[in-house]
Amino acid sequence: MTALGSLFRRQPAPLLGLDVSSSSVKLVELGRDAGGKLVLERCAIEPLERGWITDGNVEKFDEVAEAVRRVVRKSGTRTKNVALALPPSAVITKKIVLPGGMSEQELEIQVESEANQYIPFSLDEVSLDFCVMG
Repeated sequence: MTALGSLFRRQPAPLLGLDVSSSSVKLVELGRDAGGKLVLERCAIEPLERGWITDGNVEKFDEVAEAVRRVVRKSGTRTKNVALALPPSAVITKKIVLPGGMSEQELEIQVESEANQYIPFSLDEVSLDFCVMG
């Protein structure tokens, strides 16, 4: 006999994995079975034309974005949670030490100032984020 509580227990939401390479956009949707093990729910692939992505740089943004839309439609997924990996060459991480007791606004100003020293282009061209680690 099934316990009443287990009938109403929510399953964790599926998660999409999206891989954009120079040759294709690949999508997988992972869910969990009744035992909690990961299972492949959906997958799809959409080829990209040569030259749309070169040396890790998106040269034809609109075309690649449309390929992402096509692969999502092709898969039939409705999942909104996406796991997306970036190559190390596209990410700059830096640990900095700042005095304690700073407000959120003071931290943002200081982080932007520090970032200007390490990022070789305008901060208007990057997505900058930080977290306090203790």
